[in-house]
Amino acid sequence: MHRDPLTPAGTVHRLTLNSEVLAGNLVGAPTRRQIDVYLPHGHDGRGLPLLVDVVGFTAGGPVHTNWKNFGENLPERLDRLIASGQMPPAVVAFPDCFTRLGGNQYVNSVAMGRWDDFLRDEVVPFVESSFSCGGTGRRGIFGKSSGGYGAMVHALLHPDFWAGAAVHSGDMGFELLYRHEFVLVLRALAKEPDIGRWVDGFWNGKKFKDSDVYILMMLAQAASFDPDPTAPYGVRLPVTLDTCELIPERWDNWLAWDPLSLVESHGQGLKALKALYIDCGDVDQYNLVYGARRMHKRLTALGVAHVYEEFPDDHTAVDYRMDVSLPLLAKALG
Repeated sequence: MHRDPLTPAGTVHRLTLNSEVLAGNLVGAPTRRQIDVYLPHGHDGRGLPLLVDVVGFTAGGPVHTNWKNFGENLPERLDRLIASGQMPPAVVAFPDCFTRLGGNQYVNSVAMGRWDDFLRDEVVPFVESSFSCGGTGRRGIFGKSSGGYGAMVHALLHPDFWAGAAVHSGDMGFELLYRHEFVLVLRALAKEPDIGRWVDGFWNGKKFKDSDVYILMMLAQAASFDPDPTAPYGVRLPVTLDTCELIPERWDNWLAWDPLSLVESHGQGLKALKALYIDCGDVDQYNLVYGARRMHKRLTALGVAHVYEEFPDDHTAVDYRMDVSLPLLAKALG
């Protein structure tokens, strides 16, 4: 819904990609994937930078191109930012990375699939060849929550591929974010200890409870950070099932994927980025602001140029922050 119907509208092209790298994933994620691609008004994409949107848990990229009540969807936001001169033109891709476990962390996993490779080896080359956009030094990745995690981890692991990243309320500080959630997982599994049957029951039910989505999210994290290829959906938990005690070697595998761990081994590479933006609400209900502050302190100590902002809000409905991050990325990459 346009706030100003006179704003020139860009176009959204719907592409389909048959993935090879996702074949054989244990969660049954389809290999045929939809990618929506936004082109600014008056442009065919040629010569423009490319931004890739990696969305939060429970969503797939095309959710951001859907009609939205009480505000703008992301193409409408881009129309306004570009028409007003706040943001230079850019191509924006919205790949569908949804899975049967409710979402994605955008890393390679024998259970969830090779989502890191999917983005870099398949999505980006496909979009760039289709619209003659992007290229080395002109690619950015952005996202919120799990998408913010994906943007942060991709920037850390692949600063030679991505030239910019925007991280909105991204998952960092796993001790504060995930550790206390295992009690709720065990309570849910007490009624159905078989994780495979629990997931199947979630999908086969006539409706689901919001609380079950959080359980599904934790199972998705387990399948992402410490997968067991012999277990249903590749899920194993890093706690004992009777007393909820952390299993050190299992939990260490989770912590190895915490951006606060990865920055110690890969932080220097972030100096190659043209833009790095990180923000978080100062009352984020998932405790993410503390991880964001730690990342900001560590990047400052390492001498990594970045923009860090806290804003007076929580974790919910913060797409308005893209009015800050998207112009910053597009200017740096253009």
